[in-house]
Amino acid sequence: MEKQNFTSLPSEGFIEVTGGKVWYRIVGQRQPGIPVLVIHGGPGAPHDYLEPLEKWADERPVIFYDQLGCGNSEMPSDSSLWTVERFVEELEMVRNHLKLEKVHLFGQSWGTMLAVEYMLRRKPDGVVSMVLAAPYLNTAMWEHDQAEWVRQLPGELQQVIVDTEKTGQYDSPAYQEAMSVFYAKHVCRLDPWPDCVNRAFEKMGLEVYHHMWGPSEFTMTGTLKSADLTKDLSRIKVPVLFTCGEFDESTPASVQYFQSKLPGSSMYVFKGASHMHQLESEEEFHRVVRAFIKEKE
Repeated sequence: MEKQNFTSLPSEGFIEVTGGKVWYRIVGQRQPGIPVLVIHGGPGAPHDYLEPLEKWADERPVIFYDQLGCGNSEMPSDSSLWTVERFVEELEMVRNHLKLEKVHLFGQSWGTMLAVEYMLRRKPDGVVSMVLAAPYLNTAMWEHDQAEWVRQLPGELQQVIVDTEKTGQYDSPAYQEAMSVFYAKHVCRLDPWPDCVNRAFEKMGLEVYHHMWGPSEFTMTGTLKSADLTKDLSRIKVPVLFTCGEFDESTPASVQYFQSKLPGSSMYVFKGASHMHQLESEEEFHRVVRAFIKEKE
């Protein structure tokens, strides 16, 4: 990989990857710290909801990109592109194009699985640390945790979800209402939702989300059905910080299990927060993650 030189790169642009072009933006391009590459969730939930991470650009470059099929990136309709391996390849191509010789990886939700798959499949050099926020690393555990959260919803909403999963009528108003109530408890507890969250949902790549995941966070029908990285976590040899919210879809119990599988890793739970704890506990989140990244440099 060529030596890093952010000042010679456009601060915003497109990168040619397998299947099309993906958009990127660099904030804090001239800062001296090791860059952070931000890997968003979904699959198909663009970077917008992670914009608070721009605050780190007072110390280091912060790089956002939208994965193919969502946000500001191209929207191909070829479902054969929606594979873990292609997204891993895309991540590597983004890193190579931006000459990220040394880098911190920040993944959120599906972005944590993508970051871990990248480490396991490509064994890259130069990754200084990883922050795995609201991690999704095991589909069976995720489904179990969402089922537990659903059981805490009002009985009529639970019945709607059960009935809809039998009929497959996921676009029904009743199912959409159940989703809204669930998301307000476990995806983002702020009311109203911040503009950056609304923009992410507006630019959501529904094709890739439905193909790889399913119709909602608690109904899984896609190609990631059997995904499980827990048995391989011990192969990661860089410092890792796991974070989650008290009411996160990625529950503290599951995150503690992930952390137990990766010797030397650490974990932090944000009280009163959920999946988007970078917004709900913003000041505390920045303090915790900044300290971890600085320490690992």
